[in-house]
Amino acid sequence: MTQALSGIRVLDWTVMQQGPAATVLMADMGAEVIKIEQRGVGDHGRSFLRVMGQPTGKGDRNFYFEAYNRNKKSLAIDLKQPLGLEVMYRLVEKSDVLVHNFRQNVPKKLGLDYDTLSKRNPRIIYACASGLGPAGKDNLRPYNDAVALARTGFMDLAASPEGPPGYIPGGIADQSGAFMLFAGILTALVARERQGIGQKVDTSLLGTMMWLQGQNTHGYLMTSKQPMKHRRSQPNNPLFNYYECSDGRWFFIANWRVSDWRDVCLAIDRPELEHEANYETEELRRHNSEELTGLLARVFASRTLAEWVERFKNYPDLTYERVARFTEIADDPQVLANEYVVNFPHPAWGDTRVLGLPIKLSRTPGEIRSPAPELGQHTEEVLMEVGGYNWDDISRFKELEII
Repeated sequence: MTQALSGIRVLDWTVMQQGPAATVLMADMGAEVIKIEQRGVGDHGRSFLRVMGQPTGKGDRNFYFEAYNRNKKSLAIDLKQPLGLEVMYRLVEKSDVLVHNFRQNVPKKLGLDYDTLSKRNPRIIYACASGLGPAGKDNLRPYNDAVALARTGFMDLAASPEGPPGYIPGGIADQSGAFMLFAGILTALVARERQGIGQKVDTSLLGTMMWLQGQNTHGYLMTSKQPMKHRRSQPNNPLFNYYECSDGRWFFIANWRVSDWRDVCLAIDRPELEHEANYETEELRRHNSEELTGLLARVFASRTLAEWVERFKNYPDLTYERVARFTEIADDPQVLANEYVVNFPHPAWGDTRVLGLPIKLSRTPGEIRSPAPELGQHTEEVLMEVGGYNWDDISRFKELEII
């Protein structure tokens, strides 16, 4: 079956997470993604032995690199040598997309900037994933996921009113930035198909995290009011809060409609509260938030999490959820039903579970076809099939330590 991006060739000159996580989506959807890596070194992600203090893999492979580079080919080449650069130019001429996530001065120094490459291939989609965007005095600063969370106020809003800034591990900004980069590339490809033009695509962690917090950002820009932090003991809406159950687990209710108060009262077996003078209206519940929150906390502490889930199932219009422990997510029946986690026969890891595709297409679905490549695994294949080089050329490249 033909996949959605079959026939699209991508030169993936990216490292670590923000860039590779975008191009792996393209690879999953059928694009030919050629990972351009420094000869003898490769993507720094290959050498990750630990992430957040935890071991990352088996032998010389790690889950971090595997996750973001499956379905790709690896070309190991020295771009600092003139002949290596000429090879890259030839590949650009025969490709649809080039993606990089280096600081802007790096491509310029090497002769791989947009102005240079667009002259060789006017239809090329040249996508840049940066930390702080292409303009401004800070545009060349080194950047990563964590500092993006800091600069965009994400850490501030993730903290409780009484606590220090909150940090969520796992590359939230990088992952979000990857989706933005993916969307930008696809948008440019559509424009090329409709208008026949190539162009440069710029995305950044700064812009992405501003957009990800769109509700908060728009609210502040248009009203000059800072978003309220969630205070569990005194929330703005006691029906939008999390409560501890008798077994130490947490239950989140997220309701704001007028009719929800009645159903919540029935679900917690306290129907008399519906017309209680202090709680009868939304305004009264907000005014008496701390008192009502304390009452609800005592009620929820009387049953286990499983018992509350069963009780709330009887009220299908209510919005609620157990606060899952991270170790429970992979076995969630809903996750498995939608194939957000799938089994994959990895040649080095054996049968293992991996993230499935978050985007489902009914007629041109994506798929996981191959594991992340070894460094330079496809160098000869790419040079011959895409670059048009022969064995004599390849032998010469090896002698000159180009590949």
